[in-house]
Amino acid sequence: MKPTIVRNRQIFQAAHHTRSKQLGATLSKELRKKYGRRSARVIEGDTIRVLRGEFKGIDGKVTKTSTKKNSVAVEGIKREKLKGGNVDIYIHTSNVMITGLNLNDKWRQNKLEKQKTKLSKEKAVETPKEKPQEKPVKTVEPAKVKPTKETTKVKPKSSTKETKQTKAAKSAKKEKE
Repeated sequence: MKPTIVRNRQIFQAAHHTRSKQLGATLSKELRKKYGRRSARVIEGDTIRVLRGEFKGIDGKVTKTSTKKNSVAVEGIKREKLKGGNVDIYIHTSNVMITGLNLNDKWRQNKLEKQKTKLSKEKAVETPKEKPQEKPVKTVEPAKVKPTKETTKVKPKSSTKETKQTKAAKSAKKEKE
């Protein structure tokens, strides 16, 4: 199968828990500093800013999320139908930035706070390690080393040549004698 077909299956035929993870969007700089994360899942009630497309620059609250479309409907972004009435326009989550989080969900709040506390603990542990005590360095004079003679053994060449004889050569030698 071609890689594009496999990739499309992974995206569009994914399980519900995987599709939910695909609804993530980047956090604003203030929220990144506050929570120590780059992105979070968009839920209803979050305040977002549209970064790309026809509605670029518009801020609003998320009114609906669609895991099927991987997009969100924003308060104030609607289109008029020909027959009358208004329809929500869904914007893909990769084109939005979260500027305000809905923290009504205690589980979500705890998850964000734990990430924040982990970062602060790591920074607290790193600060004492930055100032290690310096030990005085002792200068040691190199000891006098006596030069050693390196000897190599040379094998004398053997004066007698031993040759291996085949059975045919041995039998020919016996016949001559």
